[in-house]
Amino acid sequence: MSPTTLLDLAARRMPPPEWVGLPARLMPPALERRLLTGVLNRLLAEPATEGEFEFLEGRYLAVEVSDMNLRRVFTAKDVRPLTASRRQAADAAIRGRAVEFLLLAARLEDPDTLFFQRRLEVTGDTALGLTVRNLLDRLPLEALPLPARIMLNRAARFGRRVRREAGAGAGARGNVKRGPAHSLRKSE
Repeated sequence: MSPTTLLDLAARRMPPPEWVGLPARLMPPALERRLLTGVLNRLLAEPATEGEFEFLEGRYLAVEVSDMNLRRVFTAKDVRPLTASRRQAADAAIRGRAVEFLLLAARLEDPDTLFFQRRLEVTGDTALGLTVRNLLDRLPLEALPLPARIMLNRAARFGRRVRREAGAGAGARGNVKRGPAHSLRKSE
């Protein structure tokens, strides 16, 4: 069996996204906040020292991964990004499926395309959401350690494959599978 065939088979057999997100949902909030804040401060140390997160001080941005039932809220204090309570009310929210966030992070898809096609949505204070999106888009991917960049790229490509296989399976059965992005579009 070729590697491509094996990847297609693995993509077809992936558990539903809500199962994949279960460990993150079950993690104790205090531990998760400590881990996420530590990672954010390491990855974003340079832009933080340059004052890039001043606009987020006292404001809250939610990131909602709709197909995994995950919602995380971020803010900044002393210009350093950190996480807030999962239940914290947010000034703005960026919502989408996990694969869209992976493609955005790995820079495999243009952020404007994701937003214009409504695969990612900003609600609430859209200026805040777009400022964060633009800031993250300006961050050099090269700042990530090479192993992290490789993992991110491979995860995004595999996510794209999972999405394609799920669509092919639904089309073969005669049903068009409607994901969260489609249902959100209809409700607007």
